[in-house]
Amino acid sequence: MSTHKSLARSAGIIGLGISASRLLGFVRDIIIAAVFGTSVPLQAFVVAFRIPNMLRDLVGEGAANAAFVPVLSSYVVKKTKEEFWGLAQALLNVMIVVLAAITAFGMVFTPAIVALIAPGFVKDPEKFRITVELTRWMFPYIFLVGLTAYTTGILNSLKLFGASAFSQPLWNIVFIAAALWICPVMQVPVMGLALGVLAGGVLQLLVQVPQLASRGLAFPRLDRFRHPGASEVGRLLVPRVLGASIYQVNVFVNTILASLSSIVGEGAIAAIYYSNRLWMLPLAIFGTAFSQAMLPTMSEHAAKEDIEKFKQTLSFSLRSVFFITVPSSVGLIVLARPIVRALFERGSFDSYSTRITADALLFYSIGLFAYAGVKILVSAFYSLKDTKTPVKAAAAALVINIILNLALMFPLKVGGLALATSLASIANFFMLFSMLGKKIGHLGAGPVIDSFMRVLAASAAMAAVLMLLDVNMMMRPVAKVAVMVAAGIAVFLAACVVLKVEEFKGAVKWISRRR
Repeated sequence: MSTHKSLARSAGIIGLGISASRLLGFVRDIIIAAVFGTSVPLQAFVVAFRIPNMLRDLVGEGAANAAFVPVLSSYVVKKTKEEFWGLAQALLNVMIVVLAAITAFGMVFTPAIVALIAPGFVKDPEKFRITVELTRWMFPYIFLVGLTAYTTGILNSLKLFGASAFSQPLWNIVFIAAALWICPVMQVPVMGLALGVLAGGVLQLLVQVPQLASRGLAFPRLDRFRHPGASEVGRLLVPRVLGASIYQVNVFVNTILASLSSIVGEGAIAAIYYSNRLWMLPLAIFGTAFSQAMLPTMSEHAAKEDIEKFKQTLSFSLRSVFFITVPSSVGLIVLARPIVRALFERGSFDSYSTRITADALLFYSIGLFAYAGVKILVSAFYSLKDTKTPVKAAAAALVINIILNLALMFPLKVGGLALATSLASIANFFMLFSMLGKKIGHLGAGPVIDSFMRVLAASAAMAAVLMLLDVNMMMRPVAKVAVMVAAGIAVFLAACVVLKVEEFKGAVKWISRRR
């Protein structure tokens, strides 16, 4: 199987798992929106859950992608099976100790952490109290998700993506069950969501253990901490943690500003949460899938010093994600309000909630292609065992984001925060692309630019039809969105045929062969 076919197949497996997770996530969010709307308990939960999510990126998923996979992939290529599993065992021991320490620290200092991330909540004692209680309950999730990220990194380095990809939907299933059956019987209903987070984390970890055990991972032995490969992982991990810290500072800033309801409006934190769920769907399915699938492949190219294949894989990945994310971005911009109304406007989620969530969704969607491209380029640097360059680009993007936040939040409210994030991400993409070209030589941007412009033209044709339908169609919200999405896809694909978009031709050929 060719490298591109193998990469597409791996990305397809990951994307299928993410798709199932995201679809279940929509069901989850629809239920949460109906029960909690943009109310105080929901805002408290969003902030509380953001804290373990932040630390997950610092010590969990980000570490696995940036440090574990490149080193473990080089062991797959150059070392014996025994050496590979010796390194895996040492890494497991270190992860257990570090994650346990972080969890204990967080549970002790929860009030100070909440006050730091959401200072606007301090003025409301009840909102602050609920947020602290929820955060303390969910801190053990960091331990669970950190070990899940470790198991995912091991399996991905072996190019085994199925178990890790399909463990994600399980988390949402457990969370939905908690929202439906645990929240109603709790004295404080929102606490049921915290229990759902923990139970889902346990199941997500356990489902990957059998495949790891069958491949050779032994029960943890706490006498194994030292290993040459573990030291190399540590060297890669330190700048990755710094990079993730910069990103989390960005999240902190957005959360702090969104908590200032006197400036950006009441309910901004919840609006950002719901809009994130929507625009991150295509990003997660395709951007995350390709970046996760390409990392072990490009790490092998780098280990073999095959830079030409490295560049070809990078170009293929960028063109593939742009083929999906550009029309997704345009579609979300045009259909922001109809989509939010169809999915969420019921129960406690009123017309005001729809308006502020749609505003955030529209402006976040502008940068969708850049978010996906950044994921691809960052994975390219990681596969070269360079975790420092993405830190420099992220730091510059952080400064841009903060400046734009302060400039745009007054005239555009919550939409200004979203637009600032989009513009900073676009800047980050171009900085990374330029830096990578300087590192490994000319990247051959011509095919990527040509493909991007053809896809953008096809998306513009789709947008024109969608705007016409939005004005003239009088239907129930869900039916209207369903018809418009179907029509938009049809117009986009027809335009791809007329404009001779190569990625569309490749997708048709691949589907024909599979059939």
